[in-house]
Amino acid sequence: MSGKALRLETNLRRGPEVRLSIDGETVLAYEGETVATALLTAGQRAFRHTVAGQPRGIFCGIGICYDCLVSIDGLGNVRACVTRVREGMKVFTSPATSQS
Repeated sequence: MSGKALRLETNLRRGPEVRLSIDGETVLAYEGETVATALLTAGQRAFRHTVAGQPRGIFCGIGICYDCLVSIDGLGNVRACVTRVREGMKVFTSPATSQS
């Protein structure tokens, strides 16, 4: 690293606001963001737990590891890191599963 701070453009614009439900709580997110981003912004670090009780959340962030599995609109085992938010989406973090 060169020691220079990374600076973001000051004219960045977020997408339109969307509301989704995470474990029954309404959360504000922005179109174009992932479900993982909405979960992290809402303070949710563990998205599920293994059978042994180990927390799992964001790990790779690119859909390879399957640590960020959640249920979305009744469909289980959806990768939060590669799924974009949409208006009215219902997300549930998972109880213990058989996956590690």
